Amino acid sequence: MERKEYKYLTSVNSPADLKRLSVAELEVYCQELRHYIIECCASNPGHLGSSLGAVELTVALHYIYDTPEDRIVWDVGHQAYAHKIITGRREAFVNNRKQGGISGFPRIAESEYDAFGAGHSSVSISAAFGMAKAVEMSGTGEHVVAVIGDGAMTGGLAFEGLNNAGASPTTDLLVVLNDNEMSIDKPTGALDSYLVRMSTSKWYNGLKRTLWKGLGVIPPLHRLVRKTGNAIKQGLMQNSNLFESFNFRYFGVIDGHNIAELIRTLSALKDINGPKLLHIKTRKGKGYAPAEANPSVWHAPGKFDVLTGERKRSNYPAARYQDVFGQTLLDLARIDERVVGITPAMPSGCSMNIMMEQLPERCFDVGIAEGHAVTFSAGLAAQGKRPFCNIYSTFMQRAYDNVIHDVALQSLPVVMCLDRGGLVGEDGATHHGAFDLAYFGCIPNLTIAAPRNELMLRNMMYTALNAETPSVIRYPRGIGEGVEWENKPFEMVEVGRGEVLREGSDVAILAVGPMANVALRAAEQSSKSVAVYDLRYAKPLDRELILEVGSKFKRIITIEDGVVRGGVGQAVVALISMSGLSPRVTNLGIDDRFVEQGTPDQLYAECGYDMASLLSLLNE
Repeated sequence: MERKEYKYLTSVNSPADLKRLSVAELEVYCQELRHYIIECCASNPGHLGSSLGAVELTVALHYIYDTPEDRIVWDVGHQAYAHKIITGRREAFVNNRKQGGISGFPRIAESEYDAFGAGHSSVSISAAFGMAKAVEMSGTGEHVVAVIGDGAMTGGLAFEGLNNAGASPTTDLLVVLNDNEMSIDKPTGALDSYLVRMSTSKWYNGLKRTLWKGLGVIPPLHRLVRKTGNAIKQGLMQNSNLFESFNFRYFGVIDGHNIAELIRTLSALKDINGPKLLHIKTRKGKGYAPAEANPSVWHAPGKFDVLTGERKRSNYPAARYQDVFGQTLLDLARIDERVVGITPAMPSGCSMNIMMEQLPERCFDVGIAEGHAVTFSAGLAAQGKRPFCNIYSTFMQRAYDNVIHDVALQSLPVVMCLDRGGLVGEDGATHHGAFDLAYFGCIPNLTIAAPRNELMLRNMMYTALNAETPSVIRYPRGIGEGVEWENKPFEMVEVGRGEVLREGSDVAILAVGPMANVALRAAEQSSKSVAVYDLRYAKPLDRELILEVGSKFKRIITIEDGVVRGGVGQAVVALISMSGLSPRVTNLGIDDRFVEQGTPDQLYAECGYDMASLLSLLNE
């Protein structure tokens, strides 16, 4: 890829500027926009592949619709970089995902063009239908478009939205299915196979070409839609068209990288009322050869050289927690045939791909469907399997009822592994695993483990495998402490028993998970005599240890990488208080607010529980 001067990019600061360009000029602008995204992401990493694939679609939508009055709802937000640049944030994009910069996802508070916040998947259709229904009720006439892609159509909420919107034939809503045959990894499941059959059916695509010849003249288009609607619905691959079955008028499949065809199609659809779905085919990573060749890696590739495509790999001083999980899961599966792995579309993100390569028949990628992942795991457990269900902490929020009703209430031995617990960094408020200790802490029958290093994660997984009740194991994003763990013999960890890491007499620190390592480093530099305890389990708490500390020390600090309200620290305070002890206890963690983006170190400092903040508190 060669660097180039921009002819149109710097003159487009709003969708109004975009509308002044001809279709031929838009083709050049799309190339420049793609170049700009690549150049910015090379030095300031972000979600590259998805946004590259949505460039022409984004340009066409803003060209045809009158945003921000017309509303575009982006699903997930991985596709929305071009949208941000077009809507007045081109210069701000260089600080995308940085502390104090713009968010990597659409945010209502950030721009009037961001119709709805998007960080988790499959929400666009429901949100857009709500907006469209409000427009219908008020009679104001704005258009509403939902753009769903990157595998988000596999989420149950997407089908709930389709079902509800399809029952409202007078509500004007366009759903654009941006079908790139990818989420983060290659999608699986019946829906993916169905979409592939639709896009490769010679019969259907021949009919589609006939249909779109009428786009230039609206009355013939209407007649053709009426004429072919039943044929499409009944004849497509001898099956009913899924989207037509939801009472959506279905249009497609069209080339999502043909700007002229997109503009012509969207212009025609704008004048057709009611629920309708446009199916477009795009290529994730479009326009940048390395990203096209390996879309999973280039979903979020980190820093890279624009000209060569060489990724600037970090030399990790220790293993990543996710890789410890992935390898340990495989090791456990080899010694216990009951072990199975479940992930909602994140095999490489959580490193379950390690086991998938060796024992594919015992791993299940269920698509972007966290609630289903948990209940599916419960079904496996009910039949004697030992499922390890790995879901990012932030995404587990979507499966809360499933955990309570289908796992905990029935006390089924599902091991729920929460990757990315705590502050995760540049993805910001939508992705921080801030709430899990609090929202799981109140559920009966759950054991909640928080390993402080790699070896403890490995042994806590082994301990959970041998439990007869549900377990949660919560660990952070990123690298561990450099503790040897590979091929180590498994050892049981005593559930609900903490560990003394450092003796002291002035101040005691009760730490949760990797915060124990922060506490140790601060204690070693403090002018006070500081004792450090690793609680190891957030539930059940080590009552004996906590009361011993409460009776021995006049000053106690708790530290956790999660919200203070309802967290472990407050549970410690309650236990001490009920026992009649009265030391001064300070809870460190995340205040009652959403934390925005930044590096983890920046955010720990911002929230007041980095090592420097803890050391300052100790020395008071």
